[in-house]
Amino acid sequence: MSFMMVRKKFKLVGLKGCGEFINFGNEVPLLAKKLLNRSNEIQYLTETEIALFEPKKDENHRIGHYYVGLIVSEKSDEIPTGMEYIETNNRYITTRGNSSKLGELHLNLSKWAAEQGYQRDIHSYIIETYHPMGEGEEEVQIYLPINA
Repeated sequence: MSFMMVRKKFKLVGLKGCGEFINFGNEVPLLAKKLLNRSNEIQYLTETEIALFEPKKDENHRIGHYYVGLIVSEKSDEIPTGMEYIETNNRYITTRGNSSKLGELHLNLSKWAAEQGYQRDIHSYIIETYHPMGEGEEEVQIYLPINA
């Protein structure tokens, strides 16, 4: 498992969801299916799926929002009904691995960040991009925002 710091810009068109953080594991894939069923409405799309998550700020922060989307190569003048165009440009620490080990990847990345002295930016979205590997396998790349 490798870790690094990057500056990265993301452009996406997606659907917004909201709910309890504890339910994101079920809610996000359901909203992603709705999005994929409407992907033909999105202009300039790439094949890369993406999700943005509001960071949980503390134990009392129970409800948050998220976006599921598709990365686009450029902004369109016509955004499909109910969808939003989002553009981010931040510094992140990142790692990539099998999506079945998502929790472990997040934990190890956070541990590495602390060891390196990086401070998390809790006002910017946590980003995950999804990459099919064949035979039903998928890799996820996690981007945790850090303060500049």
